[in-house]
Amino acid sequence: MLEKTSSNWAFQIMAFIHDNPLRRKFSNPEKTLIDAGLAKGQNVLEIGCGPGFFTIPASNLVTKTGKVTTIDIHPLAISKVQEKLQKSNISNVEVYLANAKDIPVPEDSIDLVFFFGLPRMLRDRSLMEQVLNEIARVCRADGKIAIKSFNKSLKALLQIHGFSFLELINGIQIYKKE
Repeated sequence: MLEKTSSNWAFQIMAFIHDNPLRRKFSNPEKTLIDAGLAKGQNVLEIGCGPGFFTIPASNLVTKTGKVTTIDIHPLAISKVQEKLQKSNISNVEVYLANAKDIPVPEDSIDLVFFFGLPRMLRDRSLMEQVLNEIARVCRADGKIAIKSFNKSLKALLQIHGFSFLELINGIQIYKKE
């Protein structure tokens, strides 16, 4: 079952902000994704795609030899991203209306999981535990997680779920599956 989503008007405001060309002047999604470790040929998972600020750049970075799987619990996010993918004729992205507690990808299939801007989930320890169990399930043995968060208890939670801290790059915490 999906968690309660934000209202449609709140999503529309967020989409307006994310799709505004000025935002890219202050927050370059390609640079952020490169800092997070995205590279050609990877299978990556984006948790919480929103209106797709990172989705298309992630698709370009992994190229046709890689794949992006993106999930969100808001139906408008899914339709917005699907619309952008169709307009751009992008075929290496799979989009799912799904909760991060039940990620619709096979076990040991993801090289890198990234999620940025999900503070509500990070504040709920029980939810975060469930999400980390799923991330551990889908990550390959040498898989990584890239998170943009200032949650102090996150490092300990990730260690409990088998991830060790690697580095901090421009505010992005990177962890590796042990």
